Amino acid sequence: MTAQEEQTAPDGWRVFHATGRAPDAAVELPEPPPWRRFGGAPLQPAPPDDPQAALRRLGPGEVTPQLGSEEIDTVNAALLLRRPLLITGPPGVGKSTLAYVIARELGLGRVLEWNIVSRTTLRDGLYTHDAMGRAQAIAAWQAGLRDAAAPGADGAARAADAEADPQDSLKGRQLPPLLGDFITLGPLGTALLPYDRPRVLLVDELDKSDIDLPNDLLHVLENGSYDVPELVRDAADTARVHTSDPGVRAELRQGRVECREFPVVVITSNGEREFPAAFRRRCLPLELSVPTREQLLAMVKRHLGERPQGTEDLVDLFLQRVQAGGTHSLDQLLNAVQITTMGGFQADGNGRKLVEMLLRDLAKGR
Repeated sequence: MTAQEEQTAPDGWRVFHATGRAPDAAVELPEPPPWRRFGGAPLQPAPPDDPQAALRRLGPGEVTPQLGSEEIDTVNAALLLRRPLLITGPPGVGKSTLAYVIARELGLGRVLEWNIVSRTTLRDGLYTHDAMGRAQAIAAWQAGLRDAAAPGADGAARAADAEADPQDSLKGRQLPPLLGDFITLGPLGTALLPYDRPRVLLVDELDKSDIDLPNDLLHVLENGSYDVPELVRDAADTARVHTSDPGVRAELRQGRVECREFPVVVITSNGEREFPAAFRRRCLPLELSVPTREQLLAMVKRHLGERPQGTEDLVDLFLQRVQAGGTHSLDQLLNAVQITTMGGFQADGNGRKLVEMLLRDLAKGR
């Protein structure tokens, strides 16, 4: 299909097709709407990739089709409008996996994960400041200066060296600790750095958060920017800080972070509570349901590389329990297939009890 034919096709506007297949070349998103354009600087290098994390989540090759046409349209709308995607559905249905599907299919690099608990605050997602570590580093630096200035034979020798070669003395002088060395950007803070292409941020289980966190997110999700107050007050104009990407640092100017491309934000919720209307207005909703029998069989084959004998019976048992109103995860099914299809496993007696345990109703607490 030519580029012109693709544009006129019914789904030619889509950039995401839910295949999970890595692209041969970078997939470029269309220009954002005028109200979602940002001008962050300086431009950061392209993020690292993490193929092993994607392999654990998705398995090799293309993913099993789980999204219908309407769901794929919703994902594309979120991508093109630069709006967060709020995904709801039962636990273990594959909500967080969608972030990895998007990242792999669009070639957007490593997924940044922000796992929410009841104590999580907005600042946890933006950045942390190791104030204690900085205080200890400053104390050690000041102690080093006192030792260098102490009288004695060594001090006299250093003074003589400094008089002979002042430049050499400056090179050997210990510099004070830099504030940026003690700042680490969180997953949300890293995702909002000015990259040439959007990062993928997974905000997992937001419904477990404190009641204020969704409202606290409103400003950041709307403006695509935030300040690091400690750096704003610092005398230096620029600072190099740590990020959530292992071993990667970023340069900030005047303590401010603003994205250039708004990140692909995938927010998951198990539906344990309702979110404020102001928060929901900024997100596009997507509800996922339990996969069909054919989809489950395909998922097993994709993760295990084959469809072992007995898989169909386990899939049927899994679906019966889900349809009976229980809470079950796709991980349970994969674990059951992996264990029970190993050579020598006996499906009766104690083996049957093991299957019952692996496919237990998670809502019952045992």
